[in-house]
Amino acid sequence: MTHGRTPDATGDDAESQAIPNPSTEVREDTTDTSMPPSNVGDQTMAEQSGVTFAGELIKKGFGFLVVAMITRLVSPGVYGLFVLSTSVLHLTQVFASAGLHRAIDYFVPQYLDRGEPGRARGVTVQVFGLLLLTSAVTGVGVFFAADALAAAFDEPGVATGLRMLAVALPLLAVFNGLMASYSGIKRLRYRVYVRDITRPTVRLLATVGLLLVGFGLVGIVGGYIIGLVVGILLGIVLLIRRDVLKGGETVFTSVREILWYGVPLALAGVIFVVMGQVDYFVVGYFMSSDDVGIYRIGYMLAANLLVFFSSLAPVFKPLIAERRQDHDAVAERYQTATRWVLALSLPMAAVLVLGADAYLSLVFTPQYTAASGVVLTLVVGYLVSVTAGGPGGTLLQGLGYSRMVFLNSALLLLANVAFSVLLVPRYGILGAGVGTMLALTLSGTAALLEVYHYRRIHPFTRELGLVVAAWLPALAVGGLLVTLVSHTLVVALVLPVAVVGTYAFAGRSLGVVTPADVKIAEHIVPQSVVDRVRRVAET
Repeated sequence: MTHGRTPDATGDDAESQAIPNPSTEVREDTTDTSMPPSNVGDQTMAEQSGVTFAGELIKKGFGFLVVAMITRLVSPGVYGLFVLSTSVLHLTQVFASAGLHRAIDYFVPQYLDRGEPGRARGVTVQVFGLLLLTSAVTGVGVFFAADALAAAFDEPGVATGLRMLAVALPLLAVFNGLMASYSGIKRLRYRVYVRDITRPTVRLLATVGLLLVGFGLVGIVGGYIIGLVVGILLGIVLLIRRDVLKGGETVFTSVREILWYGVPLALAGVIFVVMGQVDYFVVGYFMSSDDVGIYRIGYMLAANLLVFFSSLAPVFKPLIAERRQDHDAVAERYQTATRWVLALSLPMAAVLVLGADAYLSLVFTPQYTAASGVVLTLVVGYLVSVTAGGPGGTLLQGLGYSRMVFLNSALLLLANVAFSVLLVPRYGILGAGVGTMLALTLSGTAALLEVYHYRRIHPFTRELGLVVAAWLPALAVGGLLVTLVSHTLVVALVLPVAVVGTYAFAGRSLGVVTPADVKIAEHIVPQSVVDRVRRVAET
C-alpha cells in the first residue's frame, strides 16, 4: 500500500473544497465492522463488478451479433453512414446532458453513506429534470441542422439518420441518468437487466426485422431507437421501486453544487466523445465511408479489452467518492482495482492482438482484416488508460477533481486530432489507430503524474509486477502459435486456450493470487472455486 501525507488545500484540492462537501461532514459511523474497512470495499467492488462483468459479456455478445447481422445485410457504405450519424449523435448528446448524470453517482453514494435518502432522492430528481430540459433543446437543434451537418461529410444520407436520431437525444440522456442512478445506489444488476440484456435484445430483433423488409439505414436507426425506448421503460420501473431512495423529507442539493461538479465533466465528456469519434471524422474526411465502416469494426474489436474495467467502473467511482478523504483506503482500492483489471485484461490483449486477422475474418468478412493493425494500436492505448485510473478519468472523478479531468481530456483531444490529421493521409486507418494510441498514452501518463502529485498514490506494486511477468510467456506462446498455424479457424479456437493456459500456469508459479484475493473470493464465489483459489495462493 502507498503511504503519504494528505495534501494541503491547494490546486485541485482547493477546487474540490471551494463548495460544500457532502462527504466531509461529521456523521455516525455505519461501516460494517465484520471485516476490515479495506476488505469491505474490496468485497463490494468484487461483488458488483462480477455482476456487471456478466452483463458486459452479454452486451458485447449482442453488440457483435447486431453488427455482424448489419454487415451481412447492408453494404459497408450504409453501415458507414450509420457510424457517422451516431458519431454526431454521441457528440451532441454530451452537450445535451451537460455532464449532469455524472453528479448522481458522485453525490448519491455520499448521501446514502450519511443515511440521508431524502437528499439522495432530491438530487436524483433534480438531475433528471435538468437532463430532459437540456437534451430536448439540443435535439431540436440537431433536427434542423441535419442537412448542414450531412453536407460537412459530403454524405447526404447522414441527414436522414440525424433527423431520426434527434429524437433519441432525450432518450439517451434519461438512459444515462438511469445507469448513473444504479451505480450510485450500488444496484448494478439493474444495469445488467436494462443496458446489457433488454436493450440489446430488443435492438437486435428490431434491427434484423426492419432490415429484412428492406429499410436499410432507416432500419438500423429504427432498431437503435426501439431498443432504447424499451430499455428506458424497464429502467424507470426498477428505479422507482427501490427502497433505498425512499424515506425522509426530500431535500434538494444546490444547483450550483451540481453544476460545479458536473459542468467540467460535461466539457471533459464533450472532449472525450470527440476524441472517440474524431477518428471517424478524419477517416471520413480523407477517405471513404467504406474505410469508416472498416475502422469502426477494428475499434469495436479492440474495445473488448475494456470489458473488465467497464465491469468495475460503475462501482469503482462511488467507492472512491465515499472514502475520498481516506488516503489509505483510496490507495488500496486504486491499486487493487488496477491489479484485478490488468490481471484479467492482459491475456485478452494478447488474444486480440495476435488473433485479430482470424476474428475479423470469421466474425465479419475477410475485407475487415484490413483493421488488424488498428486493433494492435488501440489495445496498447487502452492498457495505458486503464492503468492510469480508467478511461474518462474515473479515479479523478471519484476524488472530486472534475476540472483536472477536463484538462486531461483537452490534452487527449488535441493530441488525437494532431496525430490523426498527420497520420491518416499517409497511413490510412492505421494512422488513425496510432494517433489514438499516442493520445491515450500521453493523457494516461498525465493522469498518473497528477494523482501521485496530489495524493502520493500510484498503482505500481510488486503484485502488479508479478501479473505482468506471468503474462509475458503467455504472449510468447501465443505468438509462436500464430506463426506456426495458418488455418484461421484453428487459430481462433486454440489461441485463447494456449494464452490463458500458459498465463494461468505462470501466474500460479509466480504466486499472482494473494491471500487478500482468497478472503474476497470467500464472499462472492462458490466454495469449490474458493478452494482452488486458495490452493493457487498457497503454492
